[in-house]
Amino acid sequence: IVLPNDELEYIKEKVSLGWTPDTIIGRNEKHISCSMRTLYRIFKRSNVLDVTSLPMKGKRHPNGYVERRGKAGRLGRALSERHQDYPNYHNEFGHLEADTIQGKKHRGAVMTLVERKSKAVIILNTRHKTDKAIFEKLDALLSVTPKGLFKSITFDNGKEFSKWKYIANKHDISTYFADVGAPNQRALNEHTNGLLRKDGLGKDMNLSDLPTDYVQQVASYRNNIPRKSLNYKTPLEVFMKYITNEQVVFF
Repeated sequence: IVLPNDELEYIKEKVSLGWTPDTIIGRNEKHISCSMRTLYRIFKRSNVLDVTSLPMKGKRHPNGYVERRGKAGRLGRALSERHQDYPNYHNEFGHLEADTIQGKKHRGAVMTLVERKSKAVIILNTRHKTDKAIFEKLDALLSVTPKGLFKSITFDNGKEFSKWKYIANKHDISTYFADVGAPNQRALNEHTNGLLRKDGLGKDMNLSDLPTDYVQQVASYRNNIPRKSLNYKTPLEVFMKYITNEQVVFF
């Protein structure tokens, strides 16, 4: 199949914005003269479209893999308590998963928060992976966020989250911790961090002196890519559905 030039240019433009062939066909902003499967084959088997420009595939660890880097044992409340507190957890808006992304040779870090319902990501330019830096940025974010917008935060067990009690008490937000060595319990956050690595926070970067504007651009880029799991809407479009007119001023 040979696609018309206008369709090829459209596909290249959207792929440069982080769209996949699945998103291009599913979003259906422009008619493409082939199916999603055929478009993937064109990427793989021809020189017209560059398959290396497509977003990353998921990666899997072997069965029984346990993550042990920088863990302090479970720091706070277990996920079993979260299920008791929020029986409708998987279907309601306002629950965050949190983690950090480190720079090359542990130089600098940013904190990522992903809202589960919309898959929208917030990146905090902490610059350092310390409990003090994490606390200050997270405290500043929640201080300007309408009370009740976010119901809970689920952390991993990194030592940088050791000040969770101050956050929970000051902002009246529930906090929970995944089991030690179980990143699959925060799968959305883990997957999003992998995408952000490709979007501009690569493993070869020093994150200790990133401009905040740059960090916000990376978040904006990711939040404006349509997702199949969101019925081909963008995370930002879904997130804004849950924001009232009174709350818009905060975002």
